[in-house]
Amino acid sequence: MIGRIIGALVGREVSRRDGNNGLKGAALGALAVGGMRRLGPLGLLLGGGYAAKKAYDRRKAGKVTGHY
Repeated sequence: MIGRIIGALVGREVSRRDGNNGLKGAALGALAVGGMRRLGPLGLLLGGGYAAKKAYDRRKAGKVTGHY
């Protein structure tokens, strides 16, 4: 269950990066789920880390620095 969620997040990040309609992201997300299952807990950690890093970078880029 968690692997599928992380696969969907990875697919969404790929789709956002390319700016396409999302079909490519969905396909790569499905492939990521298969890869994560083969790698076990390490694959889950890698997929989750990738999605978290992209979300962190997007959030950091959206904030305005308050330095004068």
